[in-house]
Amino acid sequence: MNKHFHFSIRHLAVYCAIGSFIAPVGAQSSDTILIQGRDIPEVAVIARVEQPSDTHKQLNKEDLNRDNTGQNLPYLLSVTPSLIATSDDGLGIGYTYFRVRGTDHTRINMTVNDVPLNDAESQTVFWVNMTDMASSLSSINVQRGVGTSTNGSSSFGASVNMSTLPSQQMLNDSARAHVTIGFNGGMYRTFREMVSAQVQLPRNWCVEARLSKVNSDGYLYRAASDLFSYHMAVGYYGKNTNVTLSAFGGTEKTYMAWDGVSATDLLTDRRYNPAGEYIDKNGDIAYYPNQNDNYRQQHFQLNLKQRLAPKWSLNATLHYTHGGGYYEQMKADKKYSAFGLPNFQPDETTTVKRSNFIRYKNLDNHYYGGVFSVNYRSEPTDVTIGGAGSHYLGEHWGLVTDDLYRTVTAHEFYRSHGTKAEGNIYAKANWRIINKAKRRLTLYGDLQYRYVYYHLDGINDEDLQELVATRHYHFFNPKAGLTYEDHGHQAYFNFAIANREPSRKNFTEAGEHDIPLPERLYDYELGYTYAGTRWHVGANLYYMDYKNQLVLTGKYSDTGAYLTRNVDKSYRMGIELTGLWQPAEWFQWAANLTLSRNKIPNYTDWVSIYDADWNELRQDEIHFGNVTIAFSPTVIFSNVFTFDYAGFRADIQTIAVSKQYLDNTMSEEAILKPYTVTNLTLHYTLPIQQRQRSNSDSGLTVQRSRFLPKITLMAQANNLFNTAYESNGGNWMCQFEDGSRYYSPWFYAQAGINIHAGFVVAW
Repeated sequence: MNKHFHFSIRHLAVYCAIGSFIAPVGAQSSDTILIQGRDIPEVAVIARVEQPSDTHKQLNKEDLNRDNTGQNLPYLLSVTPSLIATSDDGLGIGYTYFRVRGTDHTRINMTVNDVPLNDAESQTVFWVNMTDMASSLSSINVQRGVGTSTNGSSSFGASVNMSTLPSQQMLNDSARAHVTIGFNGGMYRTFREMVSAQVQLPRNWCVEARLSKVNSDGYLYRAASDLFSYHMAVGYYGKNTNVTLSAFGGTEKTYMAWDGVSATDLLTDRRYNPAGEYIDKNGDIAYYPNQNDNYRQQHFQLNLKQRLAPKWSLNATLHYTHGGGYYEQMKADKKYSAFGLPNFQPDETTTVKRSNFIRYKNLDNHYYGGVFSVNYRSEPTDVTIGGAGSHYLGEHWGLVTDDLYRTVTAHEFYRSHGTKAEGNIYAKANWRIINKAKRRLTLYGDLQYRYVYYHLDGINDEDLQELVATRHYHFFNPKAGLTYEDHGHQAYFNFAIANREPSRKNFTEAGEHDIPLPERLYDYELGYTYAGTRWHVGANLYYMDYKNQLVLTGKYSDTGAYLTRNVDKSYRMGIELTGLWQPAEWFQWAANLTLSRNKIPNYTDWVSIYDADWNELRQDEIHFGNVTIAFSPTVIFSNVFTFDYAGFRADIQTIAVSKQYLDNTMSEEAILKPYTVTNLTLHYTLPIQQRQRSNSDSGLTVQRSRFLPKITLMAQANNLFNTAYESNGGNWMCQFEDGSRYYSPWFYAQAGINIHAGFVVAW
C-alpha cells in the first residue's frame, strides 16, 4: 500500500459500492437511539424534541470509553460521518481539534448538560482543560448541520451535546456502589490513570467522583503534556424530581507544539518542533525550557429535572465557569518597539534595537448564567419551550522580560477586556400527523430568537493599537422539517436558518481591509434510511448556503489561532452514506462515506506585494475566482470491522481523507496530501465467574459475582501501517511585482505506529 492514500475513479467506485449497501450508524426516534444493534435509554425525564433525521450519532458511556487510552474526545469521535480529528502534538493528547463537513471547531456548538461549553469570546473548546472527559459522560450526541435550537452560539457545522448526568439505567442498577480503576501506558511515555466511583445512598441519593491523570511526551520533540481532570457530583433522584450538583474541570501544562514545520523539515525529521528555538550567547541553537501553556478551568452546575405532570416536565440549570492561566514563550530576536519599549542604549554611542524576550500572555475569565426548558409530551405532539441567559467577563494582559540584556522586567505591554451578554428563547415541536404502530408522519418546527451584546476594549496584543468594538446582534433562527416512517423506511427533509457572531480573534486579528460581519447559513437536509433485521442503509444529502461565511485563510496567528475572513457567498454540499451490517452475532461491519463539494464562487483576498529584494511594497486585492474552501476534503471515509466472541473483541478502524487545500487559492504548492490510517484495538474480559443459585425453577445459573471485579485487558495499535501523514497545516503566500507567487506552507505531523496497552478493573 502506498504511504499516502491516492484517490482515483477506481477508489471512488469501490467506496460508492460500499456505501450503497452499508447502513446508518445511528437512526433515531425521540426516545431511543439504535447504535450498533443496541438501544440506548434516554436520560431526560421526558425526552426533548429532536429533529427526526439521519444526521445524528449518539454514543453511551460504554461506547465512548471502549477505546479510551487518554486521547482527547475528538479522537474518540473520529468515525463520526464527515468528521476529521487533528492534534498539535501528533498523538491527540495535547491540543486537539476537529472539523465537521470542513467546518472548524469554533463553529461547532458544544454543550454539557445543556450548558454552553464553547468559550464565549474565542468560541473554542480546549479539550486539554478537561482531559479524559469521556470517562464522566453518560452520553454524547453529535448532530451534523444546524440541528435543533440549543444554547450558546449557533451551529455552522455540527452540534455536540454531552451529558454527565447519570442515565436511568445507571440509577436502576441494583448494586449500591461501583468502583472503576483504569490504567494504560504506551509509546512516547504516554500514561493514563483513572479512578471513578459511584455510591447510591439511602433515600434516593447518589454520589459519584472521577479523577484522571494523563501524561505524554508527545510525538513531536518537546510536545509534552501534563494533564489532570476531575468530575464530582451529588444528586437526589426521586420518582418525579432529580437534583444534581456537579463540578468538573482540570489543569493543563503543555509544551507548545503549535508552530508547525516546513515541508523540508518534514523530510529531514518529522518530529522536529521549532517552538522555543533561539540562538544563545555562544551562537548555538538552544530551546527555551519553559515554552509552556498553563491553564486551569472549573465548571459548576446545579441541575433540576422535575416532572410537573404526567405529560409535563421542567429542566433547569444554573452554571458558573472560571478559567485562568498564561503561556510563556521565547520570542527571539524581536524589536524593543514590538512591545512598546524604547531601544536599549548600553553607552552613548551604541543603540540596541533587538533582543531575546520572554513573553507571558495571561487571561482570566468568568462565565455564568442559567438555562431552562419546559417539555410537553403526548401521543400526537411533543413541545419544548426553553431559553437561556448568560454573562461573560474576560481579562487579557501581557508581560515581557528582556532575556538577553536583562534591562526589562515584567513590562506590561497590553491589556484588554471583553464583555459578552446573551439571551435566547425558543419553541420547538414534533406533531405526529399520522401515528400508527409502524407508520408515522411527523412535522417538525423550531423557532429561536437570540440576542448578543459584545464589547471589547483596551490595547491589542498583536499591534499594540487601541482596540474598541461594541456590537449588538439580533438573530432569528427558524427550522422546519417533515419525516415519514413506514415499516423500517424513513424519509425526511429539514430546512434551517442559523446566524452567528464573530469571535474575539475575528476582531483582534482582522486585517485593515476586513471588518468581521455576522454569518448566516441556510441548511437543507434530505435523507432516507432503511432498518432491516441485521442491516441498515442510509443516505443524507445536504446543501449549506452561506452568507458572509468566515472561512479559514490558511494563516495562523503567532499563538496558533486560525485566521479567518468573511466571504460574501459560499456553499458546502454533499452526500453522507452511513451504514451497518451484522451477518452474525460475533461480526459487525460499520462504515460511512462523505462525498462533498465546498466552494467560494468569487473569492478575492488582499495579498502582500514584494519586490525582488523582499521589500514589501503594498497590498493588492487579488481575484482568485471559483475556489475550493480551505481544509475541506472532497472525500472522507471510515470503516470499522468488529469481531466480538466469548469475551474477546477486536475493532479494525480505517479512516481515509482526500486532499485538502491549506488556503483558498487552490495552489498545489500548499496542500495536505490525502492519507489513510488504520487502527487496531483488542479487548479481552477475563471470565471471572462463580455459580449462584437462582430463585427460578431452573436450578443453578451462571452469574458474575458482585464481589469479584470485571477485568478487561486492552491493547491498541494506532496507525498500524505506519503512514507518514499530516492532518493539519497552514500557509503564508505573497506575490512579487512580476506576478509570480511565493508559497510557504507548514504542517503538523502525526505519529506513525504507536502502541498502548492497559486494563480496566470494575466492581
